[in-house]
Amino acid sequence: MSRHERVEEAIKKEVSLIIHDELKDPRIGFITVTRVELTKDLRFAKVFYSVLGKEEEHKKTQLALDSALGFIRSLVAQRINLRIATELMFKEDRSTEYSVRIEEVLNQLKETNGPEKDLRKRKKI
Repeated sequence: MSRHERVEEAIKKEVSLIIHDELKDPRIGFITVTRVELTKDLRFAKVFYSVLGKEEEHKKTQLALDSALGFIRSLVAQRINLRIATELMFKEDRSTEYSVRIEEVLNQLKETNGPEKDLRKRKKI
């Protein structure tokens, strides 16, 4: 694992711990930090997160994270010993919702076709 990847993992871990243990903002819903993308010079990091809940909870969580950005950044800088404090930017990761939706559609297709109608059997002409 390269230094770049280790720093990404360290930022992901620290941001996750800070959000769950130290932020007391009631607007923050059930949040998971999914990944961190760090520039090569380690100056900027995009922190991707997913939120469980409705659209309103997604918006509230984004507002809460934006308002706590300076606090989170200062704690990450204290805990991860880098020459320069990394600038953080929060981005919502909706890939989990997308995966769940695809699974729902596939299950609906299975139900409408029935278990006896296998696609390989349909190709007989």
